[in-house]
Amino acid sequence: MAPLVHTRHPTARSLLHLRRARAHAALGAAADCHRDLAAAETALLTDAADPAPGWCRWMGTADLAVDSGQCLLDLGRTEEARARIGEGLALLPRARDKTRGVFRTYEARSLLQAREVERALVVSTESLDLATRIGADRCVTLVRDLAPAFTPYRKVEGVPAFLDRLRTA
Repeated sequence: MAPLVHTRHPTARSLLHLRRARAHAALGAAADCHRDLAAAETALLTDAADPAPGWCRWMGTADLAVDSGQCLLDLGRTEEARARIGEGLALLPRARDKTRGVFRTYEARSLLQAREVERALVVSTESLDLATRIGADRCVTLVRDLAPAFTPYRKVEGVPAFLDRLRTA
């Protein structure tokens, strides 16, 4: 694994480690994923004299927690993932509604993996409502991408109506 040698600011290093951890998790490389998650956390907690570059200035502990949860979810560690995602959502400032909508779709995915369909439906609906209200197309797409996971639960109250709504969203 190549070190991040040209990235000097700790927030930028944290974000890059986090993105690499997500890639490792998607590939099922748990050890590499955990190594990069640890590096991301260490970097994010490092003080810096200068402000973070604009492209990563938004990065904070909420983002680290939720993306760590996404990694754990990809690695099949659903309960730990749900805890990290919940932690991140609690830390997220109210001003970041678009991010909240994205993070709620991650939460819904973790609930679906835990077979908590009713709660996943509530969270997905809230995310879709928020995304529609603020015009967050990426979030609408992420909610729409959950449709196949809801399909086996068509007999659960509310799921057919939600799937119909997704077709028109």
